[in-house]
Amino acid sequence: MIGSGIFLLPSTLAALGGISFVGWACSTVGAFLIVLLFRGLSSHFPNTVGGPYAYTRTVLGEFFGFLVGWGYWISVWCTNAAIAVAFVGYLSVFIPQIADNEILSIAFGVGALWVFSFLNFRDIVFVGRIQKLTTVLKILPLLLIGFVGLFYVDWSLLDFENLSGETDFKAISQATTLTLFAYLGIESASITSHKIEKSEANVGRSGLIGFLLTAFIYILCSVVIFGLVNSAKLSQSTAPFADASAAFLGGYAEQFVALVALIATLGALNGWILIQGQIAYALAKDGLFPAFFKKRNTAEVPYLGIVVSSLLATFLLIAKFSGSLVDVFSFMMNLSTLSALTPYFLSAVSLFIFIRRGKQPSKGMQIVAILSGLFCLWMIYGVGIETVSLGVVLLLIGIFMFLLKMIYEKNSRR
Repeated sequence: MIGSGIFLLPSTLAALGGISFVGWACSTVGAFLIVLLFRGLSSHFPNTVGGPYAYTRTVLGEFFGFLVGWGYWISVWCTNAAIAVAFVGYLSVFIPQIADNEILSIAFGVGALWVFSFLNFRDIVFVGRIQKLTTVLKILPLLLIGFVGLFYVDWSLLDFENLSGETDFKAISQATTLTLFAYLGIESASITSHKIEKSEANVGRSGLIGFLLTAFIYILCSVVIFGLVNSAKLSQSTAPFADASAAFLGGYAEQFVALVALIATLGALNGWILIQGQIAYALAKDGLFPAFFKKRNTAEVPYLGIVVSSLLATFLLIAKFSGSLVDVFSFMMNLSTLSALTPYFLSAVSLFIFIRRGKQPSKGMQIVAILSGLFCLWMIYGVGIETVSLGVVLLLIGIFMFLLKMIYEKNSRR
């Protein structure tokens, strides 16, 4: 979860003003519901491959399973493009020319994407070691900065003012959608539950513990950043965490925080590249994606799924890399969040129907499924018409591909 979101989000949220804190509260509650949702699903469907895709396919059938897998796969490589943008933003602290040079920005962003794509050709134990290292290296400094920064906060800078020019409800909806991006990944343990011991308990437990720790860090650090840097400066910053730390620890601290941010973004990139290969593999294994996505190397890694996904992330990064880093990041965040909302929503529907069939009666989980589904619908409204329009196009492409597959299978049986 902790990657590019918290490190570049403050710049995006500054344009909305202090009302974005309400958005943080709403997205935290919504993310908690989704954690409970996947905790319930993982306990009922242990040792699966593909998480939301596997759950939906089991309960709702192949078509809806495909829609979930398709949407989640798109969300993952869009997320990787967004993380690469955030990486470039913090690298500009050390190489200032990057911020104003589009070609350099693209080169470094694409370079990071492909370095970690190739690292993920190694076995899952090696990838896991990288993840453990980057997790420790990013969490400890974030906690340190958060707690120390509290003593320097100018509390007069913290308010709930709406600077967006929109109604309060629309501004809160936008802020909630943007901040939800930072929680994407709460379901990631379920993707590889077939490789986790006692997955019926450990997948849900890891999701809950990870969420609570992440939510605490996010809220603590957001208060510090907004309490140290005014909204006007923050909205133009390509490295808001570094700017905030410089206010109380000096120039060296700015470089230190930027280094932590680079580690965090690269760690997140490492984890999401693992996921993009696994979700494509799960779909191909069930005959819903082209068979070449199943192809694995000697380390049992579905490397072609990684290659194709990273190619798409590269194209998206190049196509949208115009204007400011913050604008590019905001667009990719919204697209990634929208693409993840379809899997979340259909996962909620799956749990609700599974319980209603009487397989595992539970009033509490039924309420969780309903509230999670309603939250997802609200978030779809919050991403805005431009992103929804593109999301609909991507969804229609997926439906078209599914119909082509059905026609091909029908003809081949004749």
